[in-house]
Amino acid sequence: MVSAPSGTGKSTILGRILAQVPALRFSVSHTTRAPRPGEQDGVQYHFVTRPVFDAMIEKQRLLEWADVHGQRYGTSLAEYEAARAAGQDLLLDIDVQGAAQVRARFKEALAVFILPPSAAALEARLRGRAHDPEAAIQTRLRNARSELQGYKDYDYVLVNDELESCVDALQCIIRAARCRTSQVEETVQGILATFKDGAR
Repeated sequence: MVSAPSGTGKSTILGRILAQVPALRFSVSHTTRAPRPGEQDGVQYHFVTRPVFDAMIEKQRLLEWADVHGQRYGTSLAEYEAARAAGQDLLLDIDVQGAAQVRARFKEALAVFILPPSAAALEARLRGRAHDPEAAIQTRLRNARSELQGYKDYDYVLVNDELESCVDALQCIIRAARCRTSQVEETVQGILATFKDGAR
């Protein structure tokens, strides 16, 4: 799972990662916010009403959820189950609140935090998107200050000061994580079985 303050470039980075790393499934979150220009339902997010989202909470159909910037965001259990069934790793674009919930539920979950190179760079990126009103930009900047304090709860921290370098670093982290002992146990046991009973 990957977290970053709004405007850090996380969506661009994750798009590159999904194109380059096999057996990786992007978790399409549910949100109560309105679509931005160019966004499509079921692609960037599942856009739902607050009553629909609240019903998902009540029926325990969410892996995690949180209020962010006055809207609700969450990961459905169906996304996780689909990835498991397909033998894929699930890539979550997630805020710090949701990441804490996932880590509490899945101790082996890998968490990466992406930082902007500076406050000025983050503000420039937010203004460069040219679709958020001034009040929303100020809210995102305030929230970024508090979100950044949570970086110590993550396994890795990257700085998006140069896009390709950041993408390369995240790709290396994912590939290395797939070699963790806990992730290759089934393969190892199959190999060890070939050494039993005098096998050559």
